[in-house]
Amino acid sequence: MYHKFDVVIVGSGGAGLMAAMQLPNASVAVLTKVYPTRSHTGAAQGGVAAALGNREEDHWKWHMYDTVKGGDYLVDQPAAEILTRDAIDAVYELEHRGLPFNRTEDGLIDQRFFGGHTRNYGEGPVRRSCYAADRTGHMILQTMYQSSIKNEVRYFNEFLVLDLLINEGQACGVVALEIKTGEIHTFHGKAILFATGGYGRAWRVTSNAFACMGDGMSIAYRRGIPLQDMEMYQFHPTGIYKVGVLLSEAARGEGGKLLNGKGEYFMERYMPTLKDLAPRDIVSRCIVQEIKDGNGIDGKDYVYLDVRHLGAEKIAEKLPDITDFARNYLGVEPITEPVPIQPTAHYAMGGIPTDIDARVVLDSQWTPMPGFYAAGEVACVSVHGANRLGTNSLVDLIVFGRRAGKHMAKFIEETSHVPLPANHEEFSREYVDRLYSSTGGESAAHIRSELQNEMIDNVFVERTDEGLRHALDKIADLQEAYKKVQLQDKGKRFNTEMMEAIELGFLLDCSEATIHGALARTESRGAHFRLDYQKRDDVNWLKHTLAYRGTKAHDVRLDYKDVILIDDPIFKPKERKY
Repeated sequence: MYHKFDVVIVGSGGAGLMAAMQLPNASVAVLTKVYPTRSHTGAAQGGVAAALGNREEDHWKWHMYDTVKGGDYLVDQPAAEILTRDAIDAVYELEHRGLPFNRTEDGLIDQRFFGGHTRNYGEGPVRRSCYAADRTGHMILQTMYQSSIKNEVRYFNEFLVLDLLINEGQACGVVALEIKTGEIHTFHGKAILFATGGYGRAWRVTSNAFACMGDGMSIAYRRGIPLQDMEMYQFHPTGIYKVGVLLSEAARGEGGKLLNGKGEYFMERYMPTLKDLAPRDIVSRCIVQEIKDGNGIDGKDYVYLDVRHLGAEKIAEKLPDITDFARNYLGVEPITEPVPIQPTAHYAMGGIPTDIDARVVLDSQWTPMPGFYAAGEVACVSVHGANRLGTNSLVDLIVFGRRAGKHMAKFIEETSHVPLPANHEEFSREYVDRLYSSTGGESAAHIRSELQNEMIDNVFVERTDEGLRHALDKIADLQEAYKKVQLQDKGKRFNTEMMEAIELGFLLDCSEATIHGALARTESRGAHFRLDYQKRDDVNWLKHTLAYRGTKAHDVRLDYKDVILIDDPIFKPKERKY
């Protein structure tokens, strides 16, 4: 089946819908695996950072400094300036579209503390996170979805995109599987935006929804587009023990503390200034160190998040959802008991490389692919560098989703539809048919479980050469096994086994690029911590990794491009101290 639009957006989270909101005069299709308001943006709890200064003095340049420093200087600094400058207007745009932020007594958008955000270039914590209780992402999705309906955006719910179409060097469409019927559809567009999110389901313990399978990254990777800085994956310090569901940094922003098995608030030892509000990579490593030192709870591999001292009223007002998570998943009452937590796979700092207008770039010379855009977690601008600050993910998707929409609005006025390539559905049909007809006997569920265990064992908070090489060999074995995946369900309608098998291929691609980049980067920087190379090495490694899929099986070619710095001593790379 054939569909033709000005703009085709893949993904209905915050980045995709923010872009759609900028295109009131275009025909826009949004393709999504799930109902739009079930997108993973809805899981974002704590807030969206913007230097509004509603509770105390704040400046966008302080926010930029925190973003660059928090990213361990792997951040492209002009992009960080745009992020923090544009954040203010983008937040006000959401307010004007009806987002129900918490309010100060004066009626302004309320703001609270969040990890790594400081006043006056690191002097102490600052209230910068604009929030709607601990449901900020959910409120953003609802607000954007309503606006997009008003703009008559056309939604194609429960469509799984399989391929990106490129002709004459320009992106011109996608091919998708309709989950309801099993039919193949082609979507022809002047501009294509990938806003498909991350790939946290590659790890066993993760905060990510089941939809976060690396779709967009893998599809681009298969079409010769590099993936940037994939070794930079964030492990949030406070996931529910064994489950991984996130307990937002908002809990610590409101005064919650981490407690070890000795009853000690241990972050004061590691980070005397910011304490529990240090950046996430640092807090996760501190938790791991406490556990290695025998200070886990009852000698086990977790510590406590303690909010008891906040009182029942404040917990109910400011942290209603995350305290319900603790009750529902662990049977723990946060008002009277500390909550068991451990680091959880949370966010990809890497992804499809883009410029500041969300145009996908193909190489170290920043060559753009006309018509192809990416925004949100699937993209790497790079504003997060080696470690994302809390509340900067929602800023990223609203700022660069907005910029993508505005740039696409101009682009579609200046161009016409490029013809689709010959036999444009051939790859997708063969891929699906091969899975239906396979008699190899391998189980996709078993391979996925093996992948998740390997990633949590060897590509987690702490990494080594030996562990990464083991993971690389394991991935190669799993990719060979994947070729023999056999489906038990041969039906066409709502074949979720088929869907999961396709998504497993995406996860294997993303994991492969991650491990190759991590093995090559012989330093520790941000979320990439090597026990065998514990120092940051700016001389050799102040650069971005570009991973290209090779022509042979399991072959990955790595290239590099420079980090873009600005001429200001404030932002010169230096040791991170908190």
